[in-house]
Amino acid sequence: MYVFICVLVMALVSYLPRVIPFTIFKKRIKSIYIQSILSYMPYAVLGAMTFPAIFYSTSNMIFSAFGTGVALLLAYKGQKLLLVAVISVGVIYLLNVFYI
Repeated sequence: MYVFICVLVMALVSYLPRVIPFTIFKKRIKSIYIQSILSYMPYAVLGAMTFPAIFYSTSNMIFSAFGTGVALLLAYKGQKLLLVAVISVGVIYLLNVFYI
């Protein structure tokens, strides 16, 4: 019985955030300001989910911070996403190989 209640509560918690916007906002949002905020929402959520995992992905948090710095620098310079990811992972790998 306890498992059934847990599954029911989890279903309700994951279903409500999807249904509430449809019930509150019946008309199309015409405000350009709100539309711009909502358009950046997926990037913000992805960043909030990914960023903490970056620092705990290796055994050494300093190496992870260094790799993140390299990735941020390359991204700021306008490099492509695949290149940024490959180089930052390579830097962390080389630090792990040569430091240990």
